[in-house]
Amino acid sequence: MPPAPPEAPLLAPDVAEARAAGRAVVALESTIIAHGLPWPRNIELALALEAAVREAGAVPATIAVIDGRLRVGLDRAALERLGRSEGVAKLSRADLAVCLAQGGTGATTVAATMIVAALAGIEVFATGGIGGVHRGAETSFDVSADLEELARSPVCVVASGAKAILDLPKTLERLETLGVPVIAVGQDDFPAFWSRSAGHPAPLRIDAPAAIAAAFRLRRRLGIAGGQLVANPVPAADEIPHALLAPEIEAALAEAAAAGIAAKAVTPFLLERLRERTGGRSLEANVALVLNNARLAARIARELAAG
Repeated sequence: MPPAPPEAPLLAPDVAEARAAGRAVVALESTIIAHGLPWPRNIELALALEAAVREAGAVPATIAVIDGRLRVGLDRAALERLGRSEGVAKLSRADLAVCLAQGGTGATTVAATMIVAALAGIEVFATGGIGGVHRGAETSFDVSADLEELARSPVCVVASGAKAILDLPKTLERLETLGVPVIAVGQDDFPAFWSRSAGHPAPLRIDAPAAIAAAFRLRRRLGIAGGQLVANPVPAADEIPHALLAPEIEAALAEAAAAGIAAKAVTPFLLERLRERTGGRSLEANVALVLNNARLAARIARELAAG
């Protein structure tokens, strides 16, 4: 039998077994490993995320491109490679195919993870926060590909809203235009990543995983393209209130502008500066929220698997 083409996702054995048996699987991104956190915290979080998904009754599937192959489910060696290596590409819709064609290695963003999850037949994906409309986008036109992908790929994405460094009202407006359901869990406000709220109401609210799964299932049956965004707030004990964080975000944004930092380099720079400016508190909140999202994603995946 000839080898599978590089665009065919290579599923880890436990992921393949779960898919064949119709059991719950949760996709996880790899950008948080390669670009989101410093080593060794990145590996510790990657392993903790997979453990959290398993404890909640689903199989984790961390997604990346390794040596020109789409990998769905990574072993410890692959995780370590992503976490320790320099020059790992940051992949979105625009450059995923190029990385594959060139035999490269790259970590997947929200958009790329959704694409590969859909190819692998995985319906639920847990992440920290989605990208969105950047501040000043009316002149820079800097809008994350994550938003368009939510309107294209049939994946239920569990995130703590959009990253608070973004223009949240414009992000919500763009999601509405694209027809993406934005569903808050446990509250009426749209979460702001490290903060439970920045004062913007969420378009929809559903608290029960079974009802979230039912909405996603019905969307598919109606033939409506795309996925849905499940906005799960950071646990109250771990949040940084928006009133405290907002001045730090403004200062970090001003630093980025003064340094001429743009495009894909903006978010990593801002996250690192905020980690420094909050004495590491933003990092701890990031870890807490993504673990919380993984647990909720596993519960939703179990409901979908139950039919």
